[in-house]
Amino acid sequence: MVASVEIHVEMQTQLSGPPPTAGLALRLLGPLSVSRGGTPVALPPSRKVRALLAYLAVAGRTTTRSHLCELLWDLPSDPRGELRWCLSKLRSVLDEPGRQRVLADGEGVSLDLSDCSVDVLEVAHALRDGFANLAAADLQALAARFGDNDLLEGLDLPRSPAFSGWLIAERRRLRATHAAVLEHWVQALPPGSDTALAALEHWLAIAPFDRRAHEGLLEALASRGRLREGEEHLAATARQYEAEGQDWAPIGHAWRAAKSRAARHPREADDRPSLSGHPRETDDRPPPSRHSREGGNPVLPLPFSLDLRAAPGPRLRGDDEAPTPLPRRASLAVMPFIDRTPGVALRGGLGDGMAHDVITRLAKLRSMFVIAEGTMFALSERRVDSQDAGRRLDVDYVASGSIRRGADARLTVTVQLAETRTAQVVWAEEFSGRLDDTFAVLDEIGNRIVSSIARQIEVAERNRAILKNPNSLDAWEAHHRGLWHMVRFNREDNEQARHFFQTAVRLDPTFARPHAGLSFTHFQDAFLGWRERDAAIERAYGAAADGVMADERDPASHWALGRAMWLRDRQDETLGELHSAIELSPNFALGHYTLAFVHMQSGDPRTAIAEADHARALSPMDPLLFGMLASRAIALARLGQYEEAADWAVRSAARPNAHVHIRAISMVCLALAGRVQEAKDVAAAIRQSQSGYGVADFLQAFKLGAEAESLVRKAARLIDA
Repeated sequence: MVASVEIHVEMQTQLSGPPPTAGLALRLLGPLSVSRGGTPVALPPSRKVRALLAYLAVAGRTTTRSHLCELLWDLPSDPRGELRWCLSKLRSVLDEPGRQRVLADGEGVSLDLSDCSVDVLEVAHALRDGFANLAAADLQALAARFGDNDLLEGLDLPRSPAFSGWLIAERRRLRATHAAVLEHWVQALPPGSDTALAALEHWLAIAPFDRRAHEGLLEALASRGRLREGEEHLAATARQYEAEGQDWAPIGHAWRAAKSRAARHPREADDRPSLSGHPRETDDRPPPSRHSREGGNPVLPLPFSLDLRAAPGPRLRGDDEAPTPLPRRASLAVMPFIDRTPGVALRGGLGDGMAHDVITRLAKLRSMFVIAEGTMFALSERRVDSQDAGRRLDVDYVASGSIRRGADARLTVTVQLAETRTAQVVWAEEFSGRLDDTFAVLDEIGNRIVSSIARQIEVAERNRAILKNPNSLDAWEAHHRGLWHMVRFNREDNEQARHFFQTAVRLDPTFARPHAGLSFTHFQDAFLGWRERDAAIERAYGAAADGVMADERDPASHWALGRAMWLRDRQDETLGELHSAIELSPNFALGHYTLAFVHMQSGDPRTAIAEADHARALSPMDPLLFGMLASRAIALARLGQYEEAADWAVRSAARPNAHVHIRAISMVCLALAGRVQEAKDVAAAIRQSQSGYGVADFLQAFKLGAEAESLVRKAARLIDA
């Protein structure tokens, strides 16, 4: 307890206390300043020197001289000479006798600020592990560190477009971080307190189109009886949203609900001054008419007589009735990709085409709610950045990226996925390919982007669900809690997965994915012999059929039905359902994998290899990666390529969640490759973990053709010899 208090006090001192009285301190929030021992250090008048200092401090890594020259100088006569001059000026500011902080070794340049206080880096360090472990006082200290400051105020370089682009991006990133800090601070404060109201106002100043901030402020005003201020705020918000062509109806619903709750639980009148300085009024008078004016701006009437039930957000049936929330899904917005190719317009062309493709493919997966491209392109036309777009749309995640065509005929695409409410980057990657065939390259990169985004969101949602109290899960969370257990491939976790999928189905029978997950748990019971086989097969089929009935366009439902058909020995229908899954969503990796799984046993081994490779390309870190590798191994063995088959099988069995049949495939392929002793070692390990397991169990699990079955029996004879 003492240690935790000391850490908490230390964090508050670092974030909200006065500048250190010893050592070097850099302040980048607001105007750039440097102090030593609490005394300001005079900075060189050159804006390039100060920009170089700020960039290297924020980067926190070695940067090449070439990059710095491109960043800060727009075709100077001698950029490297000017860079050397700037570095010499930085040394006079940062270096001390016996302490060198400006490091320039050959082509690389960096700053060693390990013993310095840098406000931006301290904020990043405090948020490194997320918001979950930060108390209200810590969040208050972080908010105080931001204050009303922007990054590097007054340090714009209009003639250095690369630096200007970097600075704009960093300011947006930190503004999003500031909004996230304020949001989590509000959640940690007593509802309706003065501090919460002030934090909500500050939050809205940074993110004026954040629906949750408006709803929080209206809730606080209603709970304190400040209804006139709430009406005024809603009217102003309606004007603001309508000017931007955005829908403010959900905020109107939230205000009605807040007033209804306040009427049922009235508080004592609050006679303190209002936020606007006007006397408070606790009556529920109607808003001013359209033609009245306040401060020179028209106040719009609030059209609550309209039928707003079709609008997104909570649905109100009456003032005395609680809102009915819609079933939750993870939501995603994909921003148009910026084309950073020199000489190419920022909009149109490949960048917009890539965004259109990604949005369309993600929507086909049916696993999340994806904002339509028309909305995203409209926001982009208004120069709304990705973080602001995420808050305006109230989505969980925002994907953004850029493309660049190089002189070497290569296309490079960078993508990042950020969580809206924490401003944290969940995933970032760079993809590249040669432009010999533009459409083929775009298709390949698009496949990888879509699969990666879907996978990363699934992992994030799954990890979040596993931390929640099981009794508080909604259908979406219960489904992802089930996925967490499902991919562990042991009997106990399979039972847990079944429980959570059943919970999700009970909470939302129209949600198809839990039906598919439930079918998969029954499939595992039959395939791995954990329950009576015939009964498990029928349950797998029934759950999959329910999934198709819930959403016939969900690829996972057809995938689950295809697997159930395979258990029933209905090969043609199996392939038909799997092809339906892929036609519905060409990026559905599990559909391609299961085609490989079916073909490797009794179909075309070359098709099995192609589908397994495609599945791995789409989802290289998939929990079922062991199956993709094993399918390739058996297909290679059927083609007589035993040594290669053994290598792939060993890789498959090395996966941490590989089950007994996968290890048996490794044993078979090793024996066929002549690596009999290794095969015997695997056999011994199998017998040790699952006594009594033999060739009959393996052959019962799979549906091998005569050719593949003869190979298995040959391997068994080699091992027993």
